Formats: sequence, C-alpha cells, structure tokens
Amino acid sequence: MAPKFKDGDVVLAFSGKWVSWAHTAIAYAAFLSALIVGVSLHYHKIVENEYYGYPEEWFPSVSATIGDRYPERSFFMIFIAITSGPRFALVTLWYLLTARPNTTLPKFVFFMGIFRTLTCGGWTYVTSTDDHDWHDIFMISYLVATLPWTLGCLALSPNNAKAVKFRKYLASAFFGTLVPLIYFFIQHKVHKVPGAYTTYAFFEWALILFDVAFDAVTALDFETFELVVKDVKGSSKGQKKMVSDAVLEKEKEKQAGQVFGQKFSWPEAIDAAADVYNGFVFWSILTSLGVLVWYFPLWHMGISGYEVMVMSTVSPFLLGIPPLRSLVIKNLRVCHFLSLAGLLAYQVTGPANRLFTVGFAVWMSCLSWAATWYSEAGQPGRLESKISAWTTGLIASSVVKFAWQTSNPIWPISHAANGGWNGVGLILAILAVMRSTRKAPVAGSELAIQGRKEGSSILAGFGVAGLFFGLHSLLSDSSTMILWVWEGYPVRGPISAPHGAYTIAAMGAGLTLGLFNEDIARSWTFYGAGCVGAAMLTLYSNWTGYYGALILTIYLMAASVPLISSAARKSPAQSFSVGFLIYNFLVLFHVWVVAYAFVPGGPLVREHTDWVMTTMMLLIGCGVFTSVSSTPAAQKKRVNAYLNSRKQRSYYLYVLGFLQLMSVSIAYLRFPTYDYVPYHKDDKILTAGIWTIHFSLDNDMWSSEYRMRDVIKELEIDVIGLLESDLQRIIMGNRDTTQFLAEDLGMYVDYGPGPNKHTWGCALLSKFPIVNSTHHLLPSPVGELAPAIEATLDVYGEMVDVFVFHSGQEEDPEDRRLQTEYLSKLMGASPRPSILLSYLVTKPLEGNYNTYVSDISGMHDIDPSDWDRWCEYILYKGLKRTAYARVSRSTITDTEIQVGKFLIGEKENSDADVRNARINEDQVPEGMRFPQMFRGDGVRGHRYHVFDEPRYYA
Repeated sequence: MAPKFKDGDVVLAFSGKWVSWAHTAIAYAAFLSALIVGVSLHYHKIVENEYYGYPEEWFPSVSATIGDRYPERSFFMIFIAITSGPRFALVTLWYLLTARPNTTLPKFVFFMGIFRTLTCGGWTYVTSTDDHDWHDIFMISYLVATLPWTLGCLALSPNNAKAVKFRKYLASAFFGTLVPLIYFFIQHKVHKVPGAYTTYAFFEWALILFDVAFDAVTALDFETFELVVKDVKGSSKGQKKMVSDAVLEKEKEKQAGQVFGQKFSWPEAIDAAADVYNGFVFWSILTSLGVLVWYFPLWHMGISGYEVMVMSTVSPFLLGIPPLRSLVIKNLRVCHFLSLAGLLAYQVTGPANRLFTVGFAVWMSCLSWAATWYSEAGQPGRLESKISAWTTGLIASSVVKFAWQTSNPIWPISHAANGGWNGVGLILAILAVMRSTRKAPVAGSELAIQGRKEGSSILAGFGVAGLFFGLHSLLSDSSTMILWVWEGYPVRGPISAPHGAYTIAAMGAGLTLGLFNEDIARSWTFYGAGCVGAAMLTLYSNWTGYYGALILTIYLMAASVPLISSAARKSPAQSFSVGFLIYNFLVLFHVWVVAYAFVPGGPLVREHTDWVMTTMMLLIGCGVFTSVSSTPAAQKKRVNAYLNSRKQRSYYLYVLGFLQLMSVSIAYLRFPTYDYVPYHKDDKILTAGIWTIHFSLDNDMWSSEYRMRDVIKELEIDVIGLLESDLQRIIMGNRDTTQFLAEDLGMYVDYGPGPNKHTWGCALLSKFPIVNSTHHLLPSPVGELAPAIEATLDVYGEMVDVFVFHSGQEEDPEDRRLQTEYLSKLMGASPRPSILLSYLVTKPLEGNYNTYVSDISGMHDIDPSDWDRWCEYILYKGLKRTAYARVSRSTITDTEIQVGKFLIGEKENSDADVRNARINEDQVPEGMRFPQMFRGDGVRGHRYHVFDEPRYYA
C-alpha cells in the first residue's frame, strides 16, 4: 500500500540535504584517501615528473596521485564508484527543484549533470596508461560540460541568498583558478621551471576542492525536500511561481532576459546553425581564393596576369542596376547555390580552371551576402541575424583551422589524400542554403524605409573595406597575430596552441559586445581603443604585442555589427562594391610590402606593414564617422525594432558558446607534449636536412604538408630547416605548415621572423629541445630581406648551434655579399659545434662560397665534391660528419632535399676534404645509414639522385 503522505505514514524519511553531504564526503574521501596513501607509500615516485623530482618537486599532482599505482588508485576508484549513487540523486533532485512548465534550461542542465557524471567515470576508469586518447576524450568532455553545468546552476538557483552567494564565490574561484593553473603548467611544460609543477599541483587540487564544494551548496537548497520523496514547501511542483521566476519576469525588461527568457525552439535553432554554416562557407571560399591566385606568380616568379582574379569580390556593383538588384534579391537561394561552386572546385584538376571556378564562386558569394544584408535592412532584427551569422561564420572558420592546424578541410587545395573533407562540407552547405533561404526577403516597398540619408555610402564603403581587410588578414586564423609577436626561444609570449583559443575567445567577446551594446561598438572612444591595440600589435612583441592583438580583435568583431548595418542601409552598389574594391587593393598592398621586387612601384611600399595597419584603421574610422552620423530618429527606430526581436540572438549565442567550448577542447588536445625522441638515440646520431618548400603548394596546386610529413619521417630527419615557409598572409591563406609538421612528427618548432618582418620566411623543426633562438634580418639594401634563425639545441646533452638561412636573389649581388659577411661572422662567433642549413645562391668553390667556407666562419662543406649545387648547402664545424645524401623532391616543390648525418660526442673529422675520407656503406653501422627505401626508383617520386646513393665518411 502506498504511503499516506498527508498522514505522515512514512517508513523512512530524511532531509534531501543529506544527499549533498553524502556526495561531498565520499567525493572528498576518494581524492584525499588516494593522496594520503600515495604520499605514504610512493611519495618520491608521485612527485616526480619528466623533468624533475624531489626536492625540486615536492607535492604530487592529482593525476599522479590517482593514476596507475596500487593501492591508491584502488582507493580512489572504490570511493568514486560509491559517489556515483549520491551524484545521480543530486542531479535528479536539482532538476526536480528547478523544473518549471514550458522551460528548457532545467532539462539542459540535468542532461549536462548526467553527462558529467558519466564522463567522470570514463576518465577515472580509463587511465592514460590504458588508453591515452579515450582518457583525454573523457577528461575534455568532463571539463567542457562543467561550464554549462556551473552557469546553469547559477541561472536556476532558487531564492536562497546564502546559497547564491556561495555559488558565485565558488564558481569564481573555480574559473579564476584556471588562469594560474594554465600559467604554471606552461612554466613547467614549456619553460621547464623547477618547482612549477608543484605549484601547478596546488591549483589542480584547488580545482577539485572548488568543484565538489560547488555541488555541496545544494545542501542549502535541498532542505526543502524530504525523502521518500515529500515536498514540504511546494517549490518543485511548478504550480506556484518561484521567487526566481518573479525575478526572471523583471529581467525580461532587460536585454539578457529578452534573449534567454523565451521558450527554446529547435526549428529556429537549426535556422541559426544553417545561417552560421553559410557564413563559414563564405569565409572558406573567400580565404581560398588568395591561395589559388598565389600559385601563378609563384611559378612565374613575377606578375602572371591571374592576379586579376582578386577582383572577383567587386560583384556587388551589379546591385546598382535596379532590374539586376531586384532579380538577385528575388533569387537569393539560386545565388547562394551558385556560390557553392567554390566547394566543388576540388574536382577541377587544372590549376587555371580551378582558380576560375573559385573566382566565380567568390563573385556570387559576395553578391549574395551584400544583397542579403541590403534586403533585410528594413527589418533590423533579421539584419542583425544575418550579420551575426556572417561574423560567427568567421569564428567557425577560425575554429576549424585551429583544429586542422591552420588548414581548412573544404578548401579547393584539399582533397582526401591531404585531409580534405570536401564532400561532407558540400553536402552540409547544400542543406544549409536550403534551410536558411526559406524565408523570403522583405518586400520592395519596405526597402524604402531604411534611412538612405543616414550618412555617406562612400564613407560606409571605406569602413567596410577596412573592416573586411582586418577580419580577413588578422582573424581568419587564430595564430596569425601570435606569429606576429613571436620572437623565438625561450618562449616569452603566446604560442599557436594553446593560445589560439585566446584569440577565438576575444572574437566571441567582441561580437557579443557589438550585439548587446552597439552604441559602444560604434563610439569614437572604442575606436580609439582599437587604434591603440593596432599600434601595440605593430610595435611590440611577445605578450605586450599580443595584448594589443586581443584589444584589436575585440574591436574589429564588435565594430562589424554597426559598420555592416550602416552599409546595408545605404546604396549597396556604392557601399559594398567600393568596400570590396578598396579591400582588394589592401590585399595587394600587404603582399607588396614583401614582394616589392616583383611588382611595379613595389619599392615605394617596401617593408611598410605599419602603413597597411594605419590605412586599415583610417578606413574603419570613415565607417565609424558615417555610422555615428545616423539621425537620432532612425537610431531610435532601429532600437525599438531590436527590442521586439531579441529572442533570435539566443540561438547565435548558443552556437557561439559551442564554438568557444570547441576551441578550448582543441587547445587542450593540441598542447605540445615536449616528449620528442630522436630517430637514432642509441647511436647518438643527428640527421639534419634543408628544404625549400615553395609555400606548401605542390606543382598541381594541392596543399603539400601531408606529403612533406611522409618524406621527412621516412628520411628520419631530426633537425630540418624549411625555407619559403611564411604563409601568414591573405594571398597564402593565412596558414602555417610548421604547426602540422611539428605536431605530427613530434618536433619543436621555431617559426623564424614573423609575418610582420617582411620576409618569405624560414623555420626550424627539431627533435631536440631548442634552448635559445634568435631571429636575424640580414643586410638587404637593394633586394628582399634575407631571414635567418640562430638556434642552440640540446643534442644528447651537448649544445649545438644550428643556423637556418635564406640568401638574397641572384639579381642582387651586393645584398648577397653583405649577407655572406654578416652570416660568416655570426657563425664564426659561435664557440659551439655548428650546422648551417642554407640557401646560398652560389656555385661550389666560387665567389661567396669561399667566405662561407673559410677561417672567418670556421665552417666546412659537408661534401665539397658535390659540384651540382647552386642554392642549398649544408655546412658544419666541430662535429663528426658521417653521411650526406640528396633526395629528389617529386612534385612537392621545385627544390630537392639535402640531408646530412652527424655523430655527436665524437671529434670533428681530421680530414676536412671529405673526398679523401669516403667509405663504403657496408663499413657503416646499421643505425647510421640512410633508409634503403629511397634507392633505385625510390617511393612516390622520392629517390637518391645526383650520386644515386648516399655518401658515407670515415
């Protein structure tokens, strides 16, 4: 017979708060028992890490404590298993307490609570030793779910002032602890600071304490429950309005309440996701155009004529013709579908035809988006949605490139063989266009109610030009500005992973600011802050420069809302076509500052990135001027329209929140492990190589990083210099091949002089720790700047200097003479064993060669008998060389790979003339030989050539 609740006929009854206390006590017991047992039995082992042990490190991390050692691991697992019962009960009671009719948030928070509980079991019972990947997946999922669970609990808290206060304190402490936690982890992992891991461990334990304590606060709320289950206050029935509901009603007068205080609608959420994906496709197609254009002057070594395709963006001028404008607006779905030709371009094998296909796609895409904004300008709410979709699409593009190490899997330079997801991207794009173009644009009669007299269309176009260029050149990849401020080792600033997530977070914060406070976003004060950020990024390096980058990021994303809104309410033929036209010249301008030797009038803008940045901000200032000059009546009308359509914002913010969580997860997964091992550690062999990679575009216009990775791995290269490696410009897709190679091959990486240093780039990848590195720009009074890296490596405990250098062009002999003297003195000043991996532009035994190989530098040629060289050379001193080989490039680039082997710990060869010291391969130990797979015809077009075999030396 059922209990008689009203009569109190209950067999067992206890307060719901004991569920919270049981959960708290058992959870703490799990961690603390493991800590006590671990310290008692295995203290020195659990405080030891990969770099230091006791006494430098004297307190164990959570992972070391609850990891694989018996019996502490068993203590932890047993108590965590017991914790699961109270945990599921706690999440359920919280849902019963907060559930209200016609609200979705409590259900979402309940799901997050269950999900966190399950993933906690995942990383607890699948250790990193059992399966490292699944352990990380469960751990990341748990951490990602913590944010919505915490914020959801704060949002749903009943009117219990004490509980709300404790939740705010503990949530702030939890998220605030993440900052020093990450800082000290980087100090340990990157800088290898003694004791940093102990400090990190304290913050890690603090996170555990705060996490469990946050859920312990539910004891103050669960006093309203008596189990089995009796609601003594009626708070959970949903019949009476809770105090928190009354507060929410007041909040509905505020913007946040108008955004989140509505019933969730899946169709509208799908609409928002489809719009954002369309924005992602726009940015994917636009950012791919420059890469395809760049292919042609790259192979022509000068102006090719194909550069005219950058003008594909000016198509909005067609909207100045009334019949065409009407036709486009009535057929936006068709126009968007035609723009998807850019996603099909990967099926076009001929480089020229592929470029024309993408050029057509960019033409249609720019026309479609300009017409979309123009057609929706009469309804500010719908216009805001389209701007939100477009800007969130840029963030999605940056997140995807963050996940793919700066490549985009739906670019036309990608296909299945190099990691492309072109087919999937196309199918999703088709579905997105079908979904997002269901709603017809406003009628033609409504287009007249758009305040066309609000400022100048031309000035609005200037603002659009500066804005689009800033977004494209600086924010289409999360690592671009990080590489602007990179100055080498030791690390003194941000690194691409994990700090790319900071850039993405700043983008999200800026967009949110622009949506919720457009008055600030369009203000002159905020514009001044953006100018300060631009100046800091341009003038400073390391963290100071990056702080400026984050300020500029927030400004650009926030300003995109008022500037595009302003342009949409004016003549589209003037605002958007003028904007894209000037944007195109900025794109060329920011390439000419490096490529001045190949373009008419190039020397006038030589090395003037500061001019580019100044021009960009001045143009944005023009847009701000015309936006601020809008009539007060028109602004008031738009504000009233926004207040009636706030609900749609929530779905874009949900997508934005999802993207932020993805970026944090990617940053965690991509955090450098720094546990790299050379290929022949036991033999103490260092294999060094030099390769000019031609900007990671192969002969057939495919991205070449996968093929490069394969041959570098198969040649077992420990240290390699890469030349023509700076891809962080619009015309090169804002890429960074070294990120993919370093992470996939397990190597340290030094990018070399950054994109704002006006070179074609050089990079160093090393299996050995880079102790210190310095970037040099060598004398170049006439021609292009010559970049160099001077790095000190810890090679099997011995310090070895490695120089990576790209000399000037053949047309500039004075530059090359000055560069030769500079670099030779630089190498000669090194007291350590040294290797030069270089592009020298000289014949063996002639001219500048005799300065590089001289008493000034102290360097020797790895094989002076190799007469068939012109560009690439490997020189050395203070090391015993054992082998040298040249490997054909296949179709990856236009330059071969040269590789040399050195035996560490042995004295330098006594005979400097290696022609008299050559020996047969069978006299060389197996571990010192080059791979056999490249003999004869080799593999995939790579083979030993010139000598048809490696050379070995005594």
